[in-house]
Amino acid sequence: MMIRQTRREWLSRTAAAIPGLCLAGSSLRRAAAAPAAPVAVGRAKTYDPTELLPAVESMFDRLGGLGQLVKGKTVAIKVNLTGSPTYRLGYLPAEVTHYTHPHVIAAAVHLMGRAGARRIRVLESPWNTADPIEECMLQANWEPRDILNAAPHVEFENTNYLGQGTKYSRLTPSSGGYIYPAFDLNHSYEDCDVFVSIAKLKEHVTAGVTLSMKNCFGITPCTIYGTGADIDEPSETPKGGRQSVHTGDRQPSKSAPPEKDPTSPRQETWRVPRVVVDLVAARPIHLAIVDGIKTMTGGEGPWVQEDPRPAAPGVLVAGLNPVNTDAVAMAVMGFDPMADRGTPPFESCDSTLKLAEAAGLGTRDLSRIEVVGTPVAEAKFDFAAIRNRRRGAARPPLGPRG
Repeated sequence: MMIRQTRREWLSRTAAAIPGLCLAGSSLRRAAAAPAAPVAVGRAKTYDPTELLPAVESMFDRLGGLGQLVKGKTVAIKVNLTGSPTYRLGYLPAEVTHYTHPHVIAAAVHLMGRAGARRIRVLESPWNTADPIEECMLQANWEPRDILNAAPHVEFENTNYLGQGTKYSRLTPSSGGYIYPAFDLNHSYEDCDVFVSIAKLKEHVTAGVTLSMKNCFGITPCTIYGTGADIDEPSETPKGGRQSVHTGDRQPSKSAPPEKDPTSPRQETWRVPRVVVDLVAARPIHLAIVDGIKTMTGGEGPWVQEDPRPAAPGVLVAGLNPVNTDAVAMAVMGFDPMADRGTPPFESCDSTLKLAEAAGLGTRDLSRIEVVGTPVAEAKFDFAAIRNRRRGAARPPLGPRG
């Protein structure tokens, strides 16, 4: 059927379409030019330091050595201590299911200190509290001194609030941001030369997978982005979790930049992947490490209701680009990093990797990524097959936000 329209109508409709076409074209160009860097894959059956340390050191050597990255520098390391230290999958300790293992943290700290790092800060925003990280570690039956003594000049900081700083640092996404134009964060995320994300190899109920990029969702301080944060200024201590970042039911404290578009979708499966990309674009990751020696299937923590079970892939993944690293980690899990919404593990959410690639942060295309060390086929632990066996069950409600 022929649609008749005047020249003015045609010009009007064409002009309206051009910004969207330009944006799509720009996104495609950024994806095509997204960086690619080598990713190292290593094997270790246990967290015994005599096995773990050589495996981690070999991976770093394959990436060109730590010296060129950390010598004389201040290094900030974001670890993953999601949920309360009292959560357990059965009777297992948190570090063999959903926490980054302290021996992996200590190994990385030790090797960075040996490579000449000037100062190393271990960072986390633990379970909506202002308690010292050391206290949270003690509650998890860890010995914090094992990490503090792994290298000279090591310190901890809880980044869930102002901490040791005098003011929050405002960091702006290089990509312009999908949801937030900038973030107000603890000073430690700006006061460093090198930023490292040490994550756990896990699935995630809201985001499909949680790897080095999703680990950075927790850098947002709950004093500003928490459900109980003060309206005008940051609260003195954290109040409530990050549910508001998940669902967009309130804006951050007015002292921080609000969302770019408060009318955008409020679904957390749409929002969380975009917030993660905004955070990684604002606080770039220089070294991504994923602990998959022991972990769990079914989600990000013991609270998930999709038949969570312990798993022992016996694998470590590390790289100098977080998108590349997460792409290889997904492949090790048996998932296609080129997967889009509607395809495992992104059945009901957008792909953080696709959004990060479109923002120009790194490629997820395995054909462009050099894998050094153990080949993916040899390191593979098939989360995808386990996931398929669970698919007969109804989709579980979302767990605690983190």
